[in-house]
Amino acid sequence: MALALPEAVEMDHHGFPSFRVVGKIFATLRRQPGPLMVKLDPEDQRNLAEGRPGLITPVPGYWGRKGSTFVNYVEADEELLRSLLRLAWAGVAPKRLQRPA
Repeated sequence: MALALPEAVEMDHHGFPSFRVVGKIFATLRRQPGPLMVKLDPEDQRNLAEGRPGLITPVPGYWGRKGSTFVNYVEADEELLRSLLRLAWAGVAPKRLQRPA
């Protein structure tokens, strides 16, 4: 799903897959039982975590305060995952990629 986004690429990040656009990470994937991490706007993070407790959780500490968010991707449905990945991608992708075709 992440690689379906415009100009998204997969690269190693400390032994785990990361998904990037123009060199900026928007998501990382840990092997099971680990979570998916998506980089969200802190306000979106707060709203989503409050609306889906246990499924969406801020990363503890500094990175979490900056929007890094864990998602229990085994429990999440495909529509939610696509939406979160798109939101994370849009947070780092240049505006030229976000314009409608």
